[in-house]
Amino acid sequence: MDYLSHRIKNMEESATLAMTRKSRELKSKGLDIINLSIGEPDFNTPEFIKEAAKRAIDENFTHYPPVPGYQELREAIAYKLKRDNDLDYKPSQIVVSTGAKQSLANCVLSLVNPGDEVVIPAPFWVSYTELVKLAEGKPIYVYAGIEQDFKISPEQLEAAITPATKLIMFNSPSNPTGSVYTHSELEALASVLAKNPHVFILSDEIYEYIIFEGKHTSLASFESLFNRVAVVNGVSKGYAMTGWRLGYLAGPQAIADACNKIQGQMTSGTCTISQRAAIDAMLQAPEDTSELQEMVNAFRKRRNLLLELIAEIPGLKCNRPEGAFYLFPNANAFYGKKWGDTLIQNGDDLCLYLLEKAHVALVPGSAFGDPSCLRISYATSEDQLIEAMQRIHRALDELK
Repeated sequence: MDYLSHRIKNMEESATLAMTRKSRELKSKGLDIINLSIGEPDFNTPEFIKEAAKRAIDENFTHYPPVPGYQELREAIAYKLKRDNDLDYKPSQIVVSTGAKQSLANCVLSLVNPGDEVVIPAPFWVSYTELVKLAEGKPIYVYAGIEQDFKISPEQLEAAITPATKLIMFNSPSNPTGSVYTHSELEALASVLAKNPHVFILSDEIYEYIIFEGKHTSLASFESLFNRVAVVNGVSKGYAMTGWRLGYLAGPQAIADACNKIQGQMTSGTCTISQRAAIDAMLQAPEDTSELQEMVNAFRKRRNLLLELIAEIPGLKCNRPEGAFYLFPNANAFYGKKWGDTLIQNGDDLCLYLLEKAHVALVPGSAFGDPSCLRISYATSEDQLIEAMQRIHRALDELK
């Protein structure tokens, strides 16, 4: 008897988590695997945040919190949004969740009915399309390749919107590409969205603090859009707090209330200790936090190093991303080549080959909507990056 639902059968496993699992399995067998597949800063959480968590334990913040989060935390997030983004939200318009992924899921499930179209610029983060499918919506992909720096144009966006469009899921800085939309690029997209008031906007800004040139702009900062944008962010990337599992959504009151309603039935409030620690994180500006600045500087240096190393590998083509901690090189020059009797047909085959031959774990671009590319995370040491790229170079040279 097959008891599984169509819902779970139609859902893909997260490719990033799958590759990380494979890497760990090979490591457990004694192989020296360099894992460049994981989307997690390799830095520790700043000390002042850890101290806040310890105080919370000592002060017995160990009971159920309010479903949308502690009032003090939502006030701190509202303060952060005003300080960093010039956005005015009341604490009641903010819902704290168990990671930004739950914030995204809450919002999608609150908005999307069966058959509703959801515009997703591609390449996209792996979970976007699965969340839309879970809500029985219809993903509409708008593709921007490496020649566009992986950023869609206003003309492309306009062509993708129909009367059936309910939502656009937008991400800048981007996972997997690291691309960052400039203020003027966002302004042009905002002009298109302003002409289509039936479309709601979900703006994923989780990599906001990891930008190497310029400053982050939120789509919610455009007055014509503010009342139909939900901003999703969290502490995982910018504060190196992935394991603390805390994200948040800020948006129109009706959306916040809907997300609160869903969360009340699904998980209730997120971890109390994480919430108390996040209060201190939100209240300190990133430019005043030496650990965060050191992390961004390290990522910038690693990006520059990797771009130099990739440039030495014939066949790999890469843009110059301005944020996050990923490179997304085009690798289709290697498709159709062989290693012995093994034919490399696509990025999935190439990633498996590099894992088995070079013992380096990457993620195929097909997981992100672009099968011509591979995602490289540089959230590891420079020595590991140099060694990984040397291994990749040697392995790719063996393909004929």
